Amino acid sequence: MRTVKTMMQPLYTNEKGDLLAAKGYEALAARGSELLPAAGYIPLPKGATFTAMPGRAPLMRTKDGNIVAGKGTAVAVLLPQGFSRMLLPATKTTGGPEVLPLLGYTAAAMEDGKVYVAAKQTDEHKIWHPDHYNTADLPERIAKVKKLLPENRIIAQLTHCSLTYGCFTAQNIFYRRWEGGLPVSKTCNARCIGCISEQAAECCPSAQGRISFSPTVKEIAEVGAFHLNGEKKENIISFGQGCEGEPSLAAEKIVKAMKVIRDNTDQGTINMNTNAGHTECLQKIVDGGIDTLRVSLFSAVPDHYKAYYRPKNYALEDVEGGVAYAVDQGVYVSLNLLAFPGFSDRDEEIEALCGFIFRTGLQKVQIRNLNIDADYFYRACGFIPSKSQGMEALIAAIHACGADVGNYSRPRR
Repeated sequence: MRTVKTMMQPLYTNEKGDLLAAKGYEALAARGSELLPAAGYIPLPKGATFTAMPGRAPLMRTKDGNIVAGKGTAVAVLLPQGFSRMLLPATKTTGGPEVLPLLGYTAAAMEDGKVYVAAKQTDEHKIWHPDHYNTADLPERIAKVKKLLPENRIIAQLTHCSLTYGCFTAQNIFYRRWEGGLPVSKTCNARCIGCISEQAAECCPSAQGRISFSPTVKEIAEVGAFHLNGEKKENIISFGQGCEGEPSLAAEKIVKAMKVIRDNTDQGTINMNTNAGHTECLQKIVDGGIDTLRVSLFSAVPDHYKAYYRPKNYALEDVEGGVAYAVDQGVYVSLNLLAFPGFSDRDEEIEALCGFIFRTGLQKVQIRNLNIDADYFYRACGFIPSKSQGMEALIAAIHACGADVGNYSRPRR
């Protein structure tokens, strides 16, 4: 973190799309019910991108101490992997779309001609740097894999995700490295407010489409063995991608496919990203030999969990039981904590999360910036903005509970 020596200026964009600073004003950021001065920001990380917030004007403080809405359109930053968001942009709605797209809006400001962001580096981000993706040879790599597995519908899906959405985990299958996505389920047992693959019509557009087919055991095993059996001995295949529903609902196929994969290679890590709500299915997959799990968790407070996930036929206690079972069986379990400054860092949330960690014995918390419009988030979940401790306090509490903190999955050692 850096110490702010001079007043940081708010960012905005004009009709031409120019990135500008509001000189003579102090930048503000939002956290729950609070508007906070821009302080403790870090230099703009490599791989970060800017995004306009249409219909939102930046809130700023005048030299007299008054808070006003500035001209132009508010600007936010989207962080690369390895960085956790500390504060949200402070804005006032002036028109435009009622709900903004599902993005991880992070507060930013300018000082001495340089951009700084309200973020903290919580993991190494080299392998997820954009320079490693969307390379000139990607289409050629895709063509080679499609020739090798011409009838495999998962490869066709990953081709679409790679070229249309620029999905990094999809592209890794064709680069044959690191964590590769392996979607298997078109159905889900939750109706998350911030789901990126399926949204209610009255909300915002989904960030990507969900797979429309149910892969066969052969298709799953082909892709899994292909990715894990390459020159890179620490590759990861991950069930549970943004383009699918809940992977554990395909437990029978996953268990059979894992056996075929392990009959072909003992290399690499088999991972599943899951909500862990379906206890029976999860236990089958754990007993079938899964190496690691990353369990999605928005809140460890039962009512708050229910408000966000809107689960079908399961509850938070089922998730906790599933996590505890997996840990007891020797599976390395991480939480995929969908973090939202001003909410995740409330006293109640921190206390509940620490209790969840202690009771289950899980090993790591991966902080994932929740991609959602702040106004829509509070309205849709029925939450009321209030004061909070700050994301630094949340991170410190996780460490104090004995869990590691990071942002993405690692190979099982």
